[in-house]
Amino acid sequence: MTSEYRHVPVMLDEVLAELGPKPGEVVCDCTLGGAGHSIALAQRIAPDGLSIGIDQDDMALKAATERFSREAPQAEFLPLKGNFGDLDQLLVGARVPGVDCFLFDLGVSSPQLDIPERGFSYNEDAPLDMRMDSGKDTPTAQEVINTYNEADLTRILRVYGDEKYAARIARAIVETREKAPIETTFQLVDVIKRAIPAAARRHGGHPARKTFQALRIEVNHELDALDQGLRAAVRWANTGGRICVISYHSLEDRIVKHVFSELSQGCICPPDLPVCVCGHVPIVDVKTRKPLVAGEEEVSSNPRARSALMRVAVKLDVTHEGTESSHPTARSSA
Repeated sequence: MTSEYRHVPVMLDEVLAELGPKPGEVVCDCTLGGAGHSIALAQRIAPDGLSIGIDQDDMALKAATERFSREAPQAEFLPLKGNFGDLDQLLVGARVPGVDCFLFDLGVSSPQLDIPERGFSYNEDAPLDMRMDSGKDTPTAQEVINTYNEADLTRILRVYGDEKYAARIARAIVETREKAPIETTFQLVDVIKRAIPAAARRHGGHPARKTFQALRIEVNHELDALDQGLRAAVRWANTGGRICVISYHSLEDRIVKHVFSELSQGCICPPDLPVCVCGHVPIVDVKTRKPLVAGEEEVSSNPRARSALMRVAVKLDVTHEGTESSHPTARSSA
């Protein structure tokens, strides 16, 4: 199974340049996947550095562990199973003192799409699952489709999928499931196709793409996890630590931009006050006012890179007590 877990790392050159891993540092890949980024980072922090890989997919953790033993045997590798939204608990449990480089490569990985039984793909017939951690007892896409009311389905499709025909698709789902549950990807694709006007189906790619994206985000609570994970990464980053995020659609990028902007903001007192009373201090320095994008050569060889947006921030030296940057177990990188 793990031999199928192959994933071409997106914007690898840019990741290495922006994170700038150094020998002896601690690197945390919050979206381990096939370990393409992690292997390259680990090779640059060896032999005394620590490479942490987080993933909620058992298959990814197994494949990455095997790959580290083959390609980076000199590296110290610590695999952690979980969601990066639970980054605080994961790093506390692993007794990690602090991190110098964080990487988030968001979205569903190619291998998950390629395995039909995972239910992520609208091109393969399979049960509607879409859980990143398929062994976890959490609601599946099938449960969402068959239990959410029409208003909630409309909201999810419109907000998470930017689906123009969200209301029509939600109505079609409700009408169909009244006769029999919608249990497979192809059953859902048929419902979507019937709901979207024929003329609209001829443009803009597969008609089910946006609906499947929206369901995946809802099932895995991806946007909440991203906000929580980013803030935790800033807390755990050592002074001078780098946080790099690659997103693939505007909802993700908007959250990254908002969190980085908020945490980079200084005093918010009215300008006529003689002294600062708000106590706000910048916690990060945002290095990418506009997101970096993949080059034409990479896009031509790896289509997934076409929609990639990279943002980077650096943890500042904030020693004021009570700020968000303080953490009882954080260590200085000095």
